[in-house]
Amino acid sequence: MSDPETLKIYSAKADDYVALTSGSVIKDPMFDAFLAELPSAASILDLGCGPGHFSAAMAARGHAVTALDAVPEMVDLAAAHSGVTAHVATFDEITGENLYDGVWANFSLLHAARDMMPKHLAALHKALKPKGVFHIALKSGTGSKRDTLGRLYTYYTDTELTAMLEKTGFTVTDRASGCDIGMDGAMADWIALRARG
Repeated sequence: MSDPETLKIYSAKADDYVALTSGSVIKDPMFDAFLAELPSAASILDLGCGPGHFSAAMAARGHAVTALDAVPEMVDLAAAHSGVTAHVATFDEITGENLYDGVWANFSLLHAARDMMPKHLAALHKALKPKGVFHIALKSGTGSKRDTLGRLYTYYTDTELTAMLEKTGFTVTDRASGCDIGMDGAMADWIALRARG
């Protein structure tokens, strides 16, 4: 994520985001399904980790977690969880090859510009170990726009996102969709796909 306005909003509203997402691990069936496909003591990248709720749950189950976020306030919150290694980094700074058994990109890449998504997906595919597990969740729709708080979103349809993943070398293995309320108070449709590298 490189949009300055979006980063500024997450920095200013870090506490609000913690409150909004505090129960997210408990009510996310895709998370349990993601972990079920990983080996024990897996190496996991939590991309756009936010306050680290999912990172903490991964670490509590014995996995080695690297948590990345572009917002320093979020990284500080994530790093406070036992077993979580957290760093400030943007999507453009994803590097390495065959590093992770799993990548959890939960409502983070929706802040990337559409023309940059292929590059980010390619970097994540490279960072995954062969047949590694990739989870991506985004708001569904078309186009790009800012919400009432000023955060920039890029929307995707299931068909569009599936095609992008397949072109990058992923094989989609599962999908889910729903509608939830965001930090801006608006209901939004979402899609989540799980894939193998």
